[in-house]
Amino acid sequence: MSTDRLLEFDDVVARYEPVFGLETHVELGTASKMFCGCATTFGAEPNTHTCPVCLALPGALPVANAAAIEATIRIGLALGCRIATWCRFARKNYFYPDIPKGFQTSQYDEPLCTAGHLDVEVDGETYRVEIERVHLEEDTGKNLHVGGATGRIHGADHSLVDFNRAGIPLVEIVTRPVPGVGAKAPEVARAYVAELREILLALGVSEVRMEQGNLRCDVNTSLAPTGSLEWGTRTETKNVNSLRSVERSVRYEMRRQAALLDDGVRIMQETRHFHEDTGSTSAGRSKEEATDYRYFPEPDLVPMAPDADWVAQLQSDLPELPAARRTRLREEWGIADSEMAWLVNAGALGLVTDTVAAGADPADARKWWLGELSRRAKDDGVELADLAVTPAQVAELCGLVAAGTVNDQLARQVLDGVLAGEGSPQQVVESRGLAVMGESDELGAAVDAAIAGAPDVVEKVRGGKTAALGALVGAVMKETRGKADAATVRRMLEERVLGG
Repeated sequence: MSTDRLLEFDDVVARYEPVFGLETHVELGTASKMFCGCATTFGAEPNTHTCPVCLALPGALPVANAAAIEATIRIGLALGCRIATWCRFARKNYFYPDIPKGFQTSQYDEPLCTAGHLDVEVDGETYRVEIERVHLEEDTGKNLHVGGATGRIHGADHSLVDFNRAGIPLVEIVTRPVPGVGAKAPEVARAYVAELREILLALGVSEVRMEQGNLRCDVNTSLAPTGSLEWGTRTETKNVNSLRSVERSVRYEMRRQAALLDDGVRIMQETRHFHEDTGSTSAGRSKEEATDYRYFPEPDLVPMAPDADWVAQLQSDLPELPAARRTRLREEWGIADSEMAWLVNAGALGLVTDTVAAGADPADARKWWLGELSRRAKDDGVELADLAVTPAQVAELCGLVAAGTVNDQLARQVLDGVLAGEGSPQQVVESRGLAVMGESDELGAAVDAAIAGAPDVVEKVRGGKTAALGALVGAVMKETRGKADAATVRRMLEERVLGG
Protein backbone atom coordinates (compact mmCIF):
# COMPACT_ATOMS: atom_id res chain seq x y z
CA MET A 1 0.00 0.00 0.00
CA SER A 2 1.23 3.49 -0.84
CA THR A 3 2.55 5.66 2.00
CA ASP A 4 2.69 8.84 -0.09
CA ARG A 5 1.24 11.96 1.47
CA LEU A 6 -1.50 13.28 -0.79
CA LEU A 7 -2.90 16.80 -1.03
CA GLU A 8 -6.65 17.23 -1.42
CA PHE A 9 -7.46 17.61 -5.12
CA ASP A 10 -9.22 20.96 -4.71
CA ASP A 11 -6.12 22.33 -2.96
CA VAL A 12 -3.92 21.04 -5.80
CA VAL A 13 -5.80 22.87 -8.56
CA ALA A 14 -6.10 26.01 -6.43
CA ARG A 15 -2.32 26.45 -6.30
CA TYR A 16 -0.82 24.40 -9.14
CA GLU A 17 -1.19 24.10 -12.88
CA PRO A 18 -1.06 20.53 -14.26
CA VAL A 19 0.39 19.52 -17.60
CA PHE A 20 -0.04 16.01 -18.96
CA GLY A 21 1.02 14.14 -22.06
CA LEU A 22 0.28 10.64 -23.30
CA GLU A 23 2.27 8.08 -25.23
CA THR A 24 -0.23 5.50 -26.41
CA HIS A 25 0.91 2.15 -27.79
CA VAL A 26 -1.44 0.28 -30.10
CA GLU A 27 -0.90 -3.31 -31.20
CA LEU A 28 -2.18 -3.55 -34.76
CA GLY A 29 -4.53 -6.38 -35.65
CA THR A 30 -2.51 -7.72 -38.56
CA ALA A 31 -2.41 -11.47 -39.21
CA SER A 32 1.39 -11.57 -39.07
CA LYS A 33 4.16 -9.74 -37.25
CA MET A 34 5.89 -6.56 -38.37
CA PHE A 35 8.96 -8.05 -39.99
CA CYS A 36 8.20 -11.78 -40.31
CA GLY A 37 5.34 -14.15 -41.05
CA CYS A 38 4.68 -15.36 -37.49
CA ALA A 39 1.07 -15.28 -36.29
CA THR A 40 -0.10 -12.60 -33.87
CA THR A 41 -2.89 -14.59 -32.15
CA PHE A 42 -3.26 -13.68 -28.48
CA GLY A 43 -3.06 -16.35 -25.80
CA ALA A 44 -0.98 -19.01 -27.56
CA GLU A 45 1.42 -21.21 -25.63
CA PRO A 46 4.63 -19.27 -24.82
CA ASN A 47 7.24 -19.06 -27.57
CA THR A 48 5.16 -20.92 -30.17
CA HIS A 49 4.76 -17.91 -32.51
CA THR A 50 8.43 -17.33 -33.17
CA CYS A 51 10.90 -17.74 -36.01
CA PRO A 52 14.55 -16.87 -36.79
CA VAL A 53 13.58 -13.27 -37.65
CA CYS A 54 11.70 -12.34 -34.45
CA LEU A 55 14.20 -14.32 -32.36
CA ALA A 56 17.06 -12.43 -34.06
CA LEU A 57 18.98 -15.52 -35.10
CA PRO A 58 22.13 -14.83 -37.18
CA GLY A 59 21.49 -14.27 -40.86
CA ALA A 60 17.71 -13.68 -40.54
CA LEU A 61 16.55 -10.56 -42.41
CA PRO A 62 13.34 -8.55 -41.86
CA VAL A 63 10.68 -7.66 -44.44
CA ALA A 64 8.25 -4.85 -43.56
CA ASN A 65 4.55 -5.67 -43.22
CA ALA A 66 2.66 -3.61 -45.83
CA ALA A 67 -0.66 -3.97 -43.99
CA ALA A 68 0.88 -2.44 -40.85
CA ILE A 69 2.23 0.52 -42.83
CA GLU A 70 -1.20 1.11 -44.37
CA ALA A 71 -2.90 0.90 -40.98
CA THR A 72 -0.49 3.45 -39.52
CA ILE A 73 -1.14 5.88 -42.35
CA ARG A 74 -4.91 5.48 -41.86
CA ILE A 75 -4.50 6.26 -38.15
CA GLY A 76 -2.48 9.35 -39.02
CA LEU A 77 -5.09 10.52 -41.53
CA ALA A 78 -7.91 10.04 -39.00
CA LEU A 79 -5.96 12.24 -36.58
CA GLY A 80 -5.38 14.96 -39.17
CA CYS A 81 -1.64 14.29 -39.43
CA ARG A 82 0.76 15.09 -42.22
CA ILE A 83 1.92 11.88 -43.90
CA ALA A 84 5.62 11.73 -44.67
CA THR A 85 6.59 11.46 -48.32
CA TRP A 86 9.82 9.72 -47.28
CA CYS A 87 10.80 8.12 -44.00
CA ARG A 88 12.67 5.11 -42.67
CA PHE A 89 13.12 2.77 -39.76
CA ALA A 90 15.88 3.08 -37.21
CA ARG A 91 17.50 0.89 -34.59
CA LYS A 92 16.80 1.89 -31.01
CA ASN A 93 19.51 0.19 -29.00
CA TYR A 94 18.81 -1.04 -25.51
CA PHE A 95 19.38 -4.32 -23.77
CA TYR A 96 16.34 -5.82 -22.10
CA PRO A 97 15.78 -9.59 -21.89
CA ASP A 98 12.48 -9.29 -23.82
CA ILE A 99 14.27 -7.78 -26.86
CA PRO A 100 16.21 -10.63 -28.46
CA LYS A 101 17.98 -8.41 -31.01
CA GLY A 102 19.40 -6.01 -28.42
CA PHE A 103 17.60 -3.22 -30.30
CA GLN A 104 14.06 -2.33 -31.27
CA THR A 105 13.24 -1.53 -34.88
CA SER A 106 11.37 1.75 -34.60
CA GLN A 107 11.26 5.25 -36.08
CA TYR A 108 13.21 8.14 -34.63
CA ASP A 109 13.57 11.50 -36.34
CA GLU A 110 11.59 10.51 -39.43
CA PRO A 111 8.17 9.26 -38.29
CA LEU A 112 5.46 8.24 -40.71
CA CYS A 113 2.86 10.76 -39.41
CA THR A 114 3.28 14.13 -37.69
CA ALA A 115 1.40 17.23 -36.51
CA GLY A 116 -2.16 16.03 -35.93
CA HIS A 117 -4.77 16.69 -33.27
CA LEU A 118 -7.76 15.17 -31.54
CA ASP A 119 -10.63 17.19 -30.06
CA VAL A 120 -12.38 15.78 -26.99
CA GLU A 121 -15.36 17.02 -25.04
CA VAL A 122 -15.62 17.07 -21.25
CA ASP A 123 -18.60 18.62 -19.45
CA GLY A 124 -19.70 20.47 -22.56
CA GLU A 125 -16.28 22.02 -23.26
CA THR A 126 -14.03 21.00 -26.15
CA TYR A 127 -10.32 20.48 -25.55
CA ARG A 128 -7.79 20.07 -28.33
CA VAL A 129 -4.99 17.57 -27.76
CA GLU A 130 -2.13 18.12 -30.21
CA ILE A 131 -0.52 15.01 -31.70
CA GLU A 132 3.23 15.28 -32.15
CA ARG A 133 3.85 12.04 -34.03
CA VAL A 134 2.45 8.66 -34.99
CA HIS A 135 5.17 6.16 -35.71
CA LEU A 136 5.48 2.46 -36.39
CA GLU A 137 7.68 -0.01 -34.54
CA GLU A 138 7.69 -3.57 -33.23
CA ASP A 139 6.52 -4.73 -29.83
CA THR A 140 8.78 -6.41 -27.30
CA GLY A 141 8.36 -9.82 -25.72
CA LYS A 142 6.86 -10.32 -22.28
CA ASN A 143 8.77 -10.90 -19.06
CA LEU A 144 7.08 -13.23 -16.57
CA HIS A 145 8.37 -12.85 -13.01
CA VAL A 146 7.58 -16.01 -11.06
CA GLY A 147 7.34 -16.56 -7.32
CA GLY A 148 6.75 -13.06 -6.03
CA ALA A 149 3.60 -11.57 -4.57
CA THR A 150 3.19 -8.71 -7.06
CA GLY A 151 4.20 -10.18 -10.42
CA ARG A 152 7.09 -7.73 -10.60
CA ILE A 153 10.78 -8.62 -10.61
CA HIS A 154 11.30 -7.54 -6.98
CA GLY A 155 10.75 -10.58 -4.79
CA ALA A 156 10.44 -13.04 -7.68
CA ASP A 157 12.24 -16.39 -7.59
CA HIS A 158 13.04 -16.38 -11.28
CA SER A 159 11.94 -14.82 -14.57
CA LEU A 160 10.80 -16.26 -17.89
CA VAL A 161 10.47 -14.62 -21.28
CA ASP A 162 7.67 -15.22 -23.80
CA PHE A 163 8.63 -13.99 -27.28
CA ASN A 164 5.20 -14.51 -28.89
CA ARG A 165 4.55 -10.76 -28.71
CA ALA A 166 8.03 -9.79 -29.90
CA GLY A 167 7.73 -8.29 -33.35
CA ILE A 168 3.99 -7.59 -33.37
CA PRO A 169 3.33 -4.28 -35.20
CA LEU A 170 3.07 -1.49 -32.67
CA VAL A 171 1.96 2.06 -33.38
CA GLU A 172 2.99 4.75 -30.91
CA ILE A 173 0.85 7.90 -30.79
CA VAL A 174 2.58 10.70 -28.90
CA THR A 175 0.80 13.86 -27.83
CA ARG A 176 2.38 17.19 -27.19
CA PRO A 177 2.15 18.45 -23.59
CA VAL A 178 -1.42 19.48 -22.75
CA PRO A 179 -1.48 22.58 -20.49
CA GLY A 180 -4.33 24.84 -19.51
CA VAL A 181 -6.88 22.21 -18.52
CA GLY A 182 -6.65 22.74 -14.75
CA ALA A 183 -8.93 20.55 -12.66
CA LYS A 184 -10.14 18.75 -15.79
CA ALA A 185 -6.71 17.23 -16.50
CA PRO A 186 -7.58 13.68 -15.32
CA GLU A 187 -10.89 13.70 -17.20
CA VAL A 188 -9.42 15.16 -20.40
CA ALA A 189 -6.68 12.52 -20.34
CA ARG A 190 -9.28 9.78 -20.03
CA ALA A 191 -11.51 11.35 -22.69
CA TYR A 192 -8.57 11.51 -25.10
CA VAL A 193 -7.76 7.82 -24.72
CA ALA A 194 -11.46 6.91 -24.97
CA GLU A 195 -11.88 8.93 -28.17
CA LEU A 196 -8.66 7.53 -29.61
CA ARG A 197 -9.86 4.03 -28.83
CA GLU A 198 -13.15 4.70 -30.62
CA ILE A 199 -11.27 5.96 -33.69
CA LEU A 200 -9.07 2.85 -33.77
CA LEU A 201 -12.15 0.64 -33.50
CA ALA A 202 -13.86 2.55 -36.31
CA LEU A 203 -10.76 2.11 -38.49
CA GLY A 204 -10.66 -1.61 -37.71
CA VAL A 205 -6.89 -1.55 -37.22
CA SER A 206 -6.81 -3.06 -33.72
CA GLU A 207 -9.04 -4.83 -31.23
CA VAL A 208 -7.78 -2.26 -28.68
CA ARG A 209 -8.53 -4.58 -25.77
CA MET A 210 -6.71 -2.79 -22.99
CA GLU A 211 -6.83 -5.82 -20.69
CA GLN A 212 -4.87 -7.80 -23.32
CA GLY A 213 -2.32 -5.03 -23.85
CA ASN A 214 -3.57 -4.11 -27.34
CA LEU A 215 -3.78 -0.51 -26.10
CA ARG A 216 -1.65 0.79 -23.24
CA CYS A 217 -0.56 4.23 -22.18
CA ASP A 218 2.46 5.89 -20.65
CA VAL A 219 1.04 8.86 -18.75
CA ASN A 220 3.29 11.89 -18.21
CA THR A 221 2.22 14.29 -15.46
CA SER A 222 3.79 17.45 -14.02
CA LEU A 223 2.80 20.37 -11.82
CA ALA A 224 4.00 23.95 -11.58
CA PRO A 225 2.86 26.77 -9.30
CA THR A 226 0.01 28.71 -10.87
CA GLY A 227 1.41 31.56 -12.94
CA SER A 228 4.84 29.96 -13.36
CA LEU A 229 6.50 30.48 -16.71
CA GLU A 230 8.00 26.98 -16.67
CA TRP A 231 6.42 23.56 -16.51
CA GLY A 232 7.31 21.29 -13.64
CA THR A 233 9.38 18.10 -13.69
CA ARG A 234 7.35 15.25 -15.13
CA THR A 235 6.90 11.67 -14.07
CA GLU A 236 6.00 8.89 -16.50
CA THR A 237 3.52 6.29 -15.28
CA LYS A 238 4.12 3.24 -17.46
CA ASN A 239 1.75 0.78 -19.14
CA VAL A 240 -1.56 2.03 -17.78
CA ASN A 241 -4.14 -0.32 -19.22
CA SER A 242 -7.66 0.98 -18.65
CA LEU A 243 -9.53 4.24 -19.21
CA ARG A 244 -10.36 4.48 -15.53
CA SER A 245 -6.73 3.96 -14.62
CA VAL A 246 -5.56 6.75 -16.96
CA GLU A 247 -7.78 9.18 -15.07
CA ARG A 248 -6.79 7.81 -11.67
CA SER A 249 -3.07 7.91 -12.45
CA VAL A 250 -3.17 11.60 -13.44
CA ARG A 251 -5.24 12.46 -10.38
CA TYR A 252 -2.95 10.53 -8.03
CA GLU A 253 0.24 12.04 -9.45
CA MET A 254 -1.20 15.54 -9.18
CA ARG A 255 -2.02 14.98 -5.50
CA ARG A 256 1.32 13.28 -4.75
CA GLN A 257 3.47 15.85 -6.53
CA ALA A 258 1.58 18.76 -4.95
CA ALA A 259 2.22 17.36 -1.46
CA LEU A 260 5.95 17.06 -2.23
CA LEU A 261 6.13 20.59 -3.65
CA ASP A 262 4.32 21.93 -0.58
CA ASP A 263 6.98 20.25 1.57
CA GLY A 264 9.79 21.79 -0.49
CA VAL A 265 10.79 18.42 -1.99
CA ARG A 266 12.07 18.27 -5.58
CA ILE A 267 10.07 16.10 -7.97
CA MET A 268 12.22 13.29 -9.37
CA GLN A 269 12.03 12.67 -13.10
CA GLU A 270 11.31 8.95 -13.09
CA THR A 271 9.07 6.18 -14.34
CA ARG A 272 6.24 5.10 -12.05
CA HIS A 273 4.20 1.90 -11.74
CA PHE A 274 0.42 2.15 -11.46
CA HIS A 275 -1.36 -0.14 -8.98
CA GLU A 276 -4.90 -1.04 -10.03
CA ASP A 277 -5.98 -2.15 -6.57
CA THR A 278 -5.16 1.11 -4.80
CA GLY A 279 -5.12 3.64 -7.64
CA SER A 280 -1.64 4.69 -6.52
CA THR A 281 1.74 4.87 -8.24
CA SER A 282 5.18 3.82 -7.03
CA ALA A 283 8.69 4.67 -8.16
CA GLY A 284 10.24 2.73 -11.03
CA ARG A 285 13.56 3.88 -12.42
CA SER A 286 15.16 7.30 -12.54
CA LYS A 287 15.12 9.26 -15.81
CA GLU A 288 17.11 12.21 -14.49
CA GLU A 289 19.62 11.67 -17.27
CA ALA A 290 18.57 11.16 -20.87
CA THR A 291 19.03 7.61 -22.09
CA ASP A 292 21.30 7.33 -25.11
CA TYR A 293 19.63 4.81 -27.39
CA ARG A 294 22.27 5.34 -30.10
CA TYR A 295 19.68 5.53 -32.88
CA PHE A 296 20.91 4.91 -36.41
CA PRO A 297 19.07 4.06 -39.66
CA GLU A 298 18.08 0.39 -40.00
CA PRO A 299 20.42 -0.96 -42.71
CA ASP A 300 18.30 -4.04 -43.48
CA LEU A 301 15.13 -2.18 -44.46
CA VAL A 302 14.57 0.16 -47.39
CA PRO A 303 13.07 3.62 -46.72
CA MET A 304 9.31 4.15 -47.07
CA ALA A 305 7.96 6.62 -49.63
CA PRO A 306 4.14 6.49 -49.56
CA ASP A 307 2.68 7.38 -52.95
CA ALA A 308 0.57 10.55 -52.81
CA ASP A 309 -2.25 9.03 -54.86
CA TRP A 310 -2.35 5.99 -52.56
CA VAL A 311 -2.52 8.20 -49.47
CA ALA A 312 -5.32 10.22 -51.07
CA GLN A 313 -7.22 6.99 -51.75
CA LEU A 314 -6.77 5.90 -48.14
CA GLN A 315 -8.11 9.29 -47.06
CA SER A 316 -11.21 8.95 -49.20
CA ASP A 317 -11.82 5.39 -47.96
CA LEU A 318 -11.79 6.31 -44.25
CA PRO A 319 -14.97 5.18 -42.47
CA GLU A 320 -17.32 7.48 -40.60
CA LEU A 321 -15.31 8.65 -37.62
CA PRO A 322 -16.73 8.77 -34.08
CA ALA A 323 -17.35 12.53 -33.96
CA ALA A 324 -19.35 12.43 -37.19
CA ARG A 325 -21.18 9.32 -36.04
CA ARG A 326 -22.18 11.00 -32.78
CA THR A 327 -23.64 13.93 -34.69
CA ARG A 328 -25.62 11.58 -36.92
CA LEU A 329 -26.89 9.41 -34.04
CA ARG A 330 -27.84 12.45 -31.98
CA GLU A 331 -30.09 13.56 -34.82
CA GLU A 332 -31.49 10.08 -35.51
CA TRP A 333 -32.25 9.40 -31.85
CA GLY A 334 -33.49 12.92 -31.15
CA ILE A 335 -31.39 13.42 -28.03
CA ALA A 336 -29.66 16.48 -26.60
CA ASP A 337 -25.93 17.16 -26.66
CA SER A 338 -25.83 16.55 -22.91
CA GLU A 339 -27.24 13.04 -23.21
CA MET A 340 -24.82 12.19 -26.00
CA ALA A 341 -21.97 13.44 -23.81
CA TRP A 342 -23.30 11.27 -21.00
CA LEU A 343 -23.25 8.23 -23.28
CA VAL A 344 -19.67 8.94 -24.34
CA ASN A 345 -18.39 9.64 -20.83
CA ALA A 346 -19.98 6.44 -19.55
CA GLY A 347 -18.33 4.41 -22.31
CA ALA A 348 -21.81 3.39 -23.44
CA LEU A 349 -22.21 4.83 -26.93
CA GLY A 350 -20.84 1.83 -28.82
CA LEU A 351 -22.77 -0.55 -26.58
CA VAL A 352 -26.03 1.34 -27.12
CA THR A 353 -25.42 1.55 -30.87
CA ASP A 354 -24.80 -2.21 -31.06
CA THR A 355 -27.89 -2.86 -28.92
CA VAL A 356 -30.03 -0.77 -31.29
CA ALA A 357 -28.48 -2.61 -34.25
CA ALA A 358 -29.57 -5.86 -32.57
CA GLY A 359 -33.20 -4.67 -32.61
CA ALA A 360 -33.75 -2.60 -29.46
CA ASP A 361 -35.48 0.76 -29.36
CA PRO A 362 -32.82 3.50 -28.84
CA ALA A 363 -34.55 4.86 -25.73
CA ASP A 364 -34.76 1.38 -24.17
CA ALA A 365 -31.11 0.65 -24.98
CA ARG A 366 -29.99 3.91 -23.39
CA LYS A 367 -32.16 3.26 -20.35
CA TRP A 368 -30.57 -0.10 -19.55
CA TRP A 369 -26.95 0.75 -20.31
CA LEU A 370 -26.98 4.13 -18.55
CA GLY A 371 -29.14 2.94 -15.67
CA GLU A 372 -29.04 -0.54 -14.25
CA LEU A 373 -25.92 -1.72 -16.09
CA SER A 374 -23.90 1.42 -15.31
CA ARG A 375 -24.80 1.01 -11.64
CA ARG A 376 -23.60 -2.59 -11.66
CA ALA A 377 -20.35 -1.69 -13.42
CA LYS A 378 -19.69 1.03 -10.83
CA ASP A 379 -20.46 -1.35 -7.95
CA ASP A 380 -18.09 -3.96 -9.40
CA GLY A 381 -15.36 -1.39 -10.17
CA VAL A 382 -15.17 -2.36 -13.86
CA GLU A 383 -15.67 -0.68 -17.21
CA LEU A 384 -19.18 -0.92 -18.62
CA ALA A 385 -17.94 -2.92 -21.61
CA ASP A 386 -16.37 -5.49 -19.28
CA LEU A 387 -19.70 -6.62 -17.83
CA ALA A 388 -20.61 -10.19 -18.79
CA VAL A 389 -23.54 -9.15 -20.95
CA THR A 390 -23.57 -8.42 -24.69
CA PRO A 391 -25.51 -5.79 -26.62
CA ALA A 392 -27.46 -8.61 -28.30
CA GLN A 393 -28.52 -9.91 -24.88
CA VAL A 394 -29.58 -6.44 -23.75
CA ALA A 395 -31.59 -6.09 -26.97
CA GLU A 396 -33.25 -9.44 -26.22
CA LEU A 397 -34.07 -8.23 -22.70
CA CYS A 398 -35.59 -5.04 -24.12
CA GLY A 399 -37.74 -7.19 -26.41
CA LEU A 400 -38.99 -9.30 -23.49
CA VAL A 401 -39.99 -6.15 -21.59
CA ALA A 402 -41.68 -4.65 -24.66
CA ALA A 403 -43.63 -7.88 -25.23
CA GLY A 404 -44.80 -7.93 -21.63
CA THR A 405 -43.01 -11.21 -20.90
CA VAL A 406 -41.23 -9.53 -17.99
CA ASN A 407 -41.56 -6.16 -16.30
CA ASP A 408 -38.69 -3.91 -15.25
CA GLN A 409 -38.43 -5.49 -11.81
CA LEU A 410 -38.26 -9.00 -13.25
CA ALA A 411 -35.87 -7.81 -15.97
CA ARG A 412 -33.36 -6.89 -13.27
CA GLN A 413 -33.55 -10.46 -11.99
CA VAL A 414 -33.07 -11.68 -15.55
CA LEU A 415 -29.91 -9.56 -15.72
CA ASP A 416 -28.70 -11.27 -12.54
CA GLY A 417 -28.91 -14.60 -14.32
CA VAL A 418 -27.29 -13.38 -17.54
CA LEU A 419 -24.39 -11.81 -15.64
CA ALA A 420 -24.00 -15.04 -13.67
CA GLY A 421 -23.53 -16.96 -16.93
CA GLU A 422 -26.88 -18.77 -16.86
CA GLY A 423 -27.59 -18.17 -20.54
CA SER A 424 -29.61 -15.77 -22.68
CA PRO A 425 -32.39 -13.63 -21.20
CA GLN A 426 -35.06 -16.01 -22.52
CA GLN A 427 -33.23 -18.99 -21.03
CA VAL A 428 -32.98 -17.22 -17.67
CA VAL A 429 -36.70 -16.36 -17.75
CA GLU A 430 -37.54 -20.03 -18.33
CA SER A 431 -35.05 -21.53 -15.86
CA ARG A 432 -35.91 -19.10 -13.04
CA GLY A 433 -39.63 -18.89 -13.77
CA LEU A 434 -39.55 -15.11 -14.13
CA ALA A 435 -42.31 -14.54 -16.67
CA VAL A 436 -44.97 -12.00 -15.78
CA MET A 437 -48.04 -13.58 -14.16
CA GLY A 438 -51.13 -12.76 -16.21
CA GLU A 439 -54.76 -13.08 -15.14
CA SER A 440 -55.10 -16.54 -13.66
CA ASP A 441 -56.52 -18.44 -10.72
CA GLU A 442 -53.21 -18.00 -8.90
CA LEU A 443 -53.24 -14.23 -9.40
CA GLY A 444 -56.92 -14.10 -8.48
CA ALA A 445 -56.18 -15.82 -5.18
CA ALA A 446 -53.43 -13.27 -4.44
CA VAL A 447 -55.84 -10.40 -5.21
CA ASP A 448 -58.56 -11.88 -2.96
CA ALA A 449 -55.98 -12.35 -0.15
CA ALA A 450 -54.91 -8.71 -0.41
CA ILE A 451 -58.55 -7.53 -0.20
CA ALA A 452 -59.30 -9.79 2.75
CA GLY A 453 -56.18 -8.67 4.56
CA ALA A 454 -56.87 -4.94 4.38
CA PRO A 455 -60.56 -4.19 5.02
CA ASP A 456 -59.76 -0.65 6.13
CA VAL A 457 -58.09 0.09 2.80
CA VAL A 458 -61.03 -1.44 0.95
CA GLU A 459 -63.42 0.86 2.81
CA LYS A 460 -61.32 3.89 1.91
CA VAL A 461 -61.38 2.93 -1.78
CA ARG A 462 -65.13 2.36 -1.71
CA GLY A 463 -65.48 5.69 0.06
CA GLY A 464 -63.91 7.49 -2.90
CA LYS A 465 -60.22 7.47 -1.96
CA THR A 466 -59.14 5.53 -5.03
CA ALA A 467 -55.47 6.43 -4.47
CA ALA A 468 -55.52 3.94 -1.60
CA LEU A 469 -55.83 1.22 -4.22
CA GLY A 470 -52.05 1.47 -4.60
CA ALA A 471 -51.56 -0.19 -1.23
CA LEU A 472 -53.52 -3.21 -2.40
CA VAL A 473 -51.57 -3.34 -5.67
CA GLY A 474 -48.35 -3.28 -3.64
CA ALA A 475 -49.57 -6.14 -1.45
CA VAL A 476 -50.32 -8.29 -4.49
CA MET A 477 -46.97 -7.47 -6.08
CA LYS A 478 -45.21 -8.46 -2.86
CA GLU A 479 -47.15 -11.71 -2.63
CA THR A 480 -46.25 -12.61 -6.23
CA ARG A 481 -42.61 -11.49 -5.79
CA GLY A 482 -43.03 -8.87 -8.49
CA LYS A 483 -44.20 -11.35 -11.13
CA ALA A 484 -47.71 -9.95 -11.54
CA ASP A 485 -48.52 -7.37 -14.17
CA ALA A 486 -49.36 -4.24 -12.20
CA ALA A 487 -51.96 -3.00 -14.69
CA THR A 488 -53.72 -6.36 -14.61
CA VAL A 489 -53.64 -6.38 -10.80
CA ARG A 490 -55.15 -2.90 -10.62
CA ARG A 491 -57.95 -3.85 -13.02
CA MET A 492 -58.75 -7.01 -11.06
CA LEU A 493 -58.80 -5.07 -7.80
CA GLU A 494 -61.09 -2.40 -9.25
CA GLU A 495 -63.49 -5.09 -10.45
CA ARG A 496 -63.57 -6.80 -7.06
CA VAL A 497 -63.59 -3.72 -4.82
CA LEU A 498 -65.61 -1.28 -6.86
CA GLY A 499 -67.44 -3.38 -9.37
CA GLY A 500 -70.06 -4.80 -7.14
